[in-house]
Amino acid sequence: MSDYQNKKILIIGGTGTIGQYLLEELLLHSPEVIRIFSRDEYKQFELSQKYREFKNIRYLIGDIRDEKRLIRAMEDIDYVFHLAAMKHVPACEYNPLEAVKTNIIGTQNVIQAALENNVKRVLFTSSDKAISPTNVYGSTKLTAERLIAAADYQKGSKKTIFSSVRFGNVMGSRGSVIPLFKKQILNHREITVTDGKMLRYMMTPSQAIQLILKANKRAKGGEVFVLKMPVLKIGDLAEVIIEEVRKQYSIREEINIKEIGIRPGEKNYEELMTDDEVLIAIESEDMYTILPHHEQGAYQKQWKQAQKVEKPYPKEEDAISKNKISKWFQEENIL
Repeated sequence: MSDYQNKKILIIGGTGTIGQYLLEELLLHSPEVIRIFSRDEYKQFELSQKYREFKNIRYLIGDIRDEKRLIRAMEDIDYVFHLAAMKHVPACEYNPLEAVKTNIIGTQNVIQAALENNVKRVLFTSSDKAISPTNVYGSTKLTAERLIAAADYQKGSKKTIFSSVRFGNVMGSRGSVIPLFKKQILNHREITVTDGKMLRYMMTPSQAIQLILKANKRAKGGEVFVLKMPVLKIGDLAEVIIEEVRKQYSIREEINIKEIGIRPGEKNYEELMTDDEVLIAIESEDMYTILPHHEQGAYQKQWKQAQKVEKPYPKEEDAISKNKISKWFQEENIL
């Protein structure tokens, strides 16, 4: 029997790429109802047409900046998945206050609404850009992580379990490089990359969904869960996309790759944990669990038995092959 069978679920940001994959997975678990909460009425219409045979999906227009709307959306809800964010790095750089309103104040509104409605669990989706952030987006995600951890510590007699999960880049998600590269190939016969040697953690949508569900099941409160994500080189990704798009659209012309340099706020490589977080982390086969300072006692036995975690960081020799990237594209039907 699934944890989600006959349960009421709210997906905040449910019309986004990850939200739609999560919806598809959760429908297999026979929930009583899934509420989709987002600002985009057209995407909600598209989703309602795709899943019109399902009578247990509700579509709610709303913004996480509106606490009262969130409170109403969470009435009688068991599980909340908080996926909504301003996530485009340049947009956050040029509109920092708007990023704060959505990613930080919006997350606090989610917390307050969940506590008011005695929700069982809230899972927040963060980013690897929250580690030692060099941009507004990463800074707001780090602050939101801390708000989630603090909420679990400060909830008093409330039973809601708050936790976070850190993503790397998800293949094909809205705002990611893959749809951009495809568009550039079709329109300009050229791809622009910041640096072909740049390393990025990246996973498929299916891997992301499994991480979300595993983390939500394991959470005791206040943790940050981090998947052991594969590493790839942006240059290799670009070459695979060129090959796949050329085959798909029968393009014979040469496709150029143009390096344009790092954008404001970008790093050459991302990290999964800080030096301090490594000291309070537990490693399992598929993920790291960064413990909340206030709940380390609950993990004490497991922590003592765990081996010391070595700080993971992306290395060029660990980058997956172009054949593996191509296989992911075909298995997940990303393009």
